Amino acid sequence: MCGRYASTRRDGDLLREFAIASVVDEEEPEPSWNVAPTDSTRIVLERIVSDQPDRQLRTLSWGLVPSWAKDPKMGAKLINARSETVTTKPAFKAAASRRRCLVPADGYYEWTVAEDGKHPMYLYGDSPLAFAGLYELRPVDEGRELWLWTYTILTCTATDEVGHIHDRSPIVVPADLRDSWLDPTMTDIGQVRDLVSAIPPPRLHTYEVAPLVNSVRNNGPELVEPLV
Repeated sequence: MCGRYASTRRDGDLLREFAIASVVDEEEPEPSWNVAPTDSTRIVLERIVSDQPDRQLRTLSWGLVPSWAKDPKMGAKLINARSETVTTKPAFKAAASRRRCLVPADGYYEWTVAEDGKHPMYLYGDSPLAFAGLYELRPVDEGRELWLWTYTILTCTATDEVGHIHDRSPIVVPADLRDSWLDPTMTDIGQVRDLVSAIPPPRLHTYEVAPLVNSVRNNGPELVEPLV
């Protein structure tokens, strides 16, 4: 699974990396080395605007809240979506068809279990990561004048060296498949399922970090420093 990650790149870097056309939320979030469930962070998505695809940078809350959810607190339980069932489960199926996104990340954390307890590990790639995500809109009021924007991160069975740390890992979309993943005109659920299957496992590196990341109150570059 993915329960904490680092997202520190500024808007200028994201605009170049993802060829973004529009920045919808002008207030830029602060860099975070400890993004936790329900936190708000930058997400990349595409929507049809004036009959044309518009690639946007938006700030969304982590933890998907379906449009039909009665209680928005439900999102805290839906921070991850299993890729094997994302096209069939009611909470994710509509978003998988029409509302896919990319979640920029420097790396993420997992905890390995040893005799003396759990040890946090930091996992990262040779370049910044783009997690496969889904986003959803839920009306905040009956007049539908305000909307809650939320997202979830897709996970799959972990492979290679990642598998000994945790049996699940986030899906990382390579640069050559990002356009396809974001394409708002691809709504056929079978095509989405095929695309998920076509995403190769990432090549990641890992090292142990200090237990500072265990607390959501801690945040700073020291969280990703290797434990000596």
